[in-house]
Amino acid sequence: MMSGFRTYNETDAPEAARPMLEAAKKRMGFVTTLNGVMAESPELLAGYNALAEQFGKSSLPLAAKQVVLITASVENGCEYCVAAHSTLALRARVPTEVVEALRTGRPIADQALEAVRRLTQAVVAQRGWVAEAEIEAFLAVGHTRRHVLDVVLGVGMKTLSNYTNHIAHTPLDPAWTDQQWRREQATA
Repeated sequence: MMSGFRTYNETDAPEAARPMLEAAKKRMGFVTTLNGVMAESPELLAGYNALAEQFGKSSLPLAAKQVVLITASVENGCEYCVAAHSTLALRARVPTEVVEALRTGRPIADQALEAVRRLTQAVVAQRGWVAEAEIEAFLAVGHTRRHVLDVVLGVGMKTLSNYTNHIAHTPLDPAWTDQQWRREQATA
């Protein structure tokens, strides 16, 4: 399944994308294939980076952010992003059982994280038309309306990367292979 999209690096990317790839390499130690593919459109890469930065600053706790990123990627069937964010979540010390539940579409024992998973899943599956009861259930476990909108921000960020990966058939980076995932692994 070749789509003809090239994976650039910091030396051969379009000029406007090079500084962003150089910064990514400093931050991660390598240029991800996702960033390398996005570099074809420096504007897409800049937009994705801006959303990622803002989501990182959002009011959601770190574990909840990882729940959003993995859940949206599972719901969208993005094999690349599930592997990448599973790896990053584990590095951030999100419990293994939480990451495994997310990867298989199963509920999480922690009520607050489960509410994030359910809301994220609903936002993606319902294209934002989330039932009021789902919002109320999210708020009932201590989340805020700001958190609701932070989930939307994370879903927007993942939509850019998930769809890019689907279209470009982005190859998985070696750094993510231990957490390789296939769409068939999700039970929900």
